[in-house]
Amino acid sequence: MNTLLAVAAGGAIGAGARHLFNVQMLRFFGPSFPWGTFGVNVIGSLLMGLLVGLFALKLDLSPEMRSFLTTGILGGFTTFSAFSLDAVNMLERGDMSLGLAYMGGSVVFSVGALFVGLALVRMLFQA
Repeated sequence: MNTLLAVAAGGAIGAGARHLFNVQMLRFFGPSFPWGTFGVNVIGSLLMGLLVGLFALKLDLSPEMRSFLTTGILGGFTTFSAFSLDAVNMLERGDMSLGLAYMGGSVVFSVGALFVGLALVRMLFQA
């Protein structure tokens, strides 16, 4: 039960942060491309790589704290369900090349950011 509460609390924080990020991106760039969703997926993947690397090499945290940070905060912050909806909306309105660029870019940059996060932690904390 403690893990569930940790995930729920983290999820509230992550979802709130995602909302604030999305609002700012909409203000800065307008509605033509879902920069908010794209950005949180890339940033969230980078942070996941950093955290997982730190868990493996440096931080000895409880399972509840690990779940709070990863499943909770980052799970609430990243938005692949929203990503899917945005992609389908672009495709359905006929923006095929924009939709395909969005889907490909989201996957490539998010996975790449996770690798960068892992590499940074390994570089900083491995002997």
